[in-house]
This record gives sequence, C-alpha cells and structure tokens, in this order.
Amino acid sequence: MKPIVISGLKPSGILHIGNYLGVIKPAVEMQNSDKYDCLYFIADYHSLTLKYDPKEKSSEIFSLLLDALASGLDPKKSTIFIQSHIPEHANLTWIFNTITSMGDLQRMVEYKEKLNEGQVPNAGLFDYPVLMAADILLYKAKFVPVGEDQRQHLELAREIARTFNSRFGRIFPEPEAIVTRALRIMSLSDPTKKMSKSITSGCVYLSDPPKVIREKITSAVTDSQKEIGYEPEKRPAVSNLVTIFSEFSSQTPNQVVARFKGAGYKEFKSELAELIVDSLKEIQAKKSVLEKDRSRVLKLIDQGDKKAGKIAEANFSEIRKRVGLI
Repeated sequence: MKPIVISGLKPSGILHIGNYLGVIKPAVEMQNSDKYDCLYFIADYHSLTLKYDPKEKSSEIFSLLLDALASGLDPKKSTIFIQSHIPEHANLTWIFNTITSMGDLQRMVEYKEKLNEGQVPNAGLFDYPVLMAADILLYKAKFVPVGEDQRQHLELAREIARTFNSRFGRIFPEPEAIVTRALRIMSLSDPTKKMSKSITSGCVYLSDPPKVIREKITSAVTDSQKEIGYEPEKRPAVSNLVTIFSEFSSQTPNQVVARFKGAGYKEFKSELAELIVDSLKEIQAKKSVLEKDRSRVLKLIDQGDKKAGKIAEANFSEIRKRVGLI
C-alpha cells in the first residue's frame, strides 16, 4: 500500500508560470513517480479569506481545474477533488478548533505577514492553519509537499494530531514534510518581488498567447553586464531568467549559463521566449479542448469527489465516535 500524499491548489486568479513551476509541475512529477497515493484538491474554502466576487470565484475554480488537468494531473493516477464538496473538511476543522490554542494560532508567521501586506483580518484567515490540518489529517496522509513558508503550518498539524491522539486514543499519523525546492520565480519587471498576478507586465500567464510571451520576455529587466550569469544575490534580474530557462528546459542554472557563454541578452531572451511558448503550447491546447467539454471535466471531478468522500466519511465516522458524538 502506497503512502498517501495530499496537497491543495488554491484558486485565486489566473495562473502564471511561477504557479506552474512551483506547484503544479512538482505535483505532476510526484504523481508520475508512482511512489505515492496522491490526493490533490482545489482549496476553494481557503480562497474565501480575501474579498472576492462570487461570479468570478466559480470561474477561477473551474479555470484552475482546467489548468491542473491540462498540465498533467491525471484522474486515473491521482484523486482530484474539490475541498468544499467534502463536508468532513469543515466538520473536522470545528473539532480541531476545540483542541487548538489561540496562542498557537497567534504565533503563525504567515498570518502576521498577510496583515502586514494589508489584508483585512478575519476569523477564516486566522483559523486557516486549522483547516489545513483537517485537510491533511482527514485522509491520514503520511506526506505533505511543503515549501519552507508552510513548515510552521505542518508542524501545527502534527501538534494537533498529537493532542487528539493523547486525548481520544491514537487515530492520526503525524504527517511528514516532503520539502519542495525553494523555487521563487520573480517578477520580470521587478526582480525584488515574486511574480504576481497584480503586476501584469512582469507576469507570464499560462494563457498568454505566443506574441504576448515574446513581448514580455523581450522587455524583461536584466542588468548592465554583457555576459549571462547566475548570481541571485548580485544579479537577481538575469538570474531569475536563468532560473525560468532552467525549469522549463530541465537543465541546471550552471548548464544554462554555459550554454549561453558569449551570447548576449537578445539571443538569450529570444531562446527563452520560444522555450516558454513551446512548453505552454501543449498545455494551452489541452485546456482549450477541456474548456469545450465542461460536462466531461465535472464528471471527472465528481468521480474524484466520490473517491475522496468515501475515505473522508469512513475516517470521520471513526473520529466522531472517538470524541463522543452519537
């Protein structure tokens, strides 16, 4: 029996290549490794902590489904479902809320960072890590892919598992981290900031047509030096472009630098643009086909919902008994 891996994809606007390279591509690679029983869900509940337009939210959720499927997440190899379609996520969150201290939640660094960024505090944003713990523990997952910024949340999930097991008898394994590479794709127009949907000029979307991709890469910030180099601290702009080339070509940054030894920025940017165009061409074509067959996509997700729902229902039934509910 393969160990269970679980990960959520949050629908929050149009996906860009930073989202793809940092989250979806590694998820596809993990699925295709055949080492794990992969559960991937659309974390729509998590996306509600910010103000949003309900009409746009449903479109974002469906678009993310299309992007995930077009990028290689395969319903035949992974269980793909929508978080809010499984009521046990919210039900277990409430139970976990009763055994989680306010102090633990107040220490969450990401919550403080979001407030510093100007996000309006709300109970959902504050309680986000408890829902995340429920997402993981509901399926008794063994592994969770996390970046360094999510390690604190995973540790809270482990603490909640220990507390529950101590009070009500052992039921949850303590999930372990599969630490993903600290991949940070930066803005093409401002390499001091992460690539963001809010800065359109510095962001390559998965849906961008070839002409737009070429224009964005051509106008990307570099530096005054002549040689292509990879020194993230000293030369962040060109190093960011090298990272993008590296990720799409499956070459190391040093191999990319060696490949373009003696070449100028114009040649490098031209090849990078064509590499991205070619890499996204297949994803865009698959998405276009899926987009025209909405009923098929919803059927695939319904199958994933049912599969995940059976696991969740069985596990939650055991949890209810342990906490004394009838």
